[in-house]
Amino acid sequence: MKNTLNKILVMALVAFITSACASQDRFIVHHTNGTVLDTKTNLMWAAKDNGSDVNWTGAKSYCENYAAGNFKDWRLPTSEELAGLYNAQQTREAPCAGNFNIHMTTELIQVTCFAAWSSETRNADASLYNFIYGRQDWYLRSHTYGMRALPVRNNK
Repeated sequence: MKNTLNKILVMALVAFITSACASQDRFIVHHTNGTVLDTKTNLMWAAKDNGSDVNWTGAKSYCENYAAGNFKDWRLPTSEELAGLYNAQQTREAPCAGNFNIHMTTELIQVTCFAAWSSETRNADASLYNFIYGRQDWYLRSHTYGMRALPVRNNK
């Protein structure tokens, strides 16, 4: 009887842990090709951004020419897609500016500063997503300080 009760308890514990982990394991890292798959949105992200300040035109070019995983359909993400990476409860220091904290859903995607360009434009401005405040902002396309390019593609 005691042995049966122990087995039931262990099975219940395993089921609980498995379901809890499954709900949180949203991101899958593909170490061999430098990508991270978001299973919630079915978007494949570059595992890291471009690593330095870049204007919007440079960010767009970087993303369109990105070649991780032998895929050729990389692009700048939309602000909405970048917003899906924001989580106010997750805090880490912005590597480019230690006096700022960024809020990213996962540490598997390495963002080296506090904002990433997005694909939306209007006149001379382009949209960015700010990972400090969790919002879309607009700057001149020529702006570079703190701006990064983070390639994304639809995982078909």
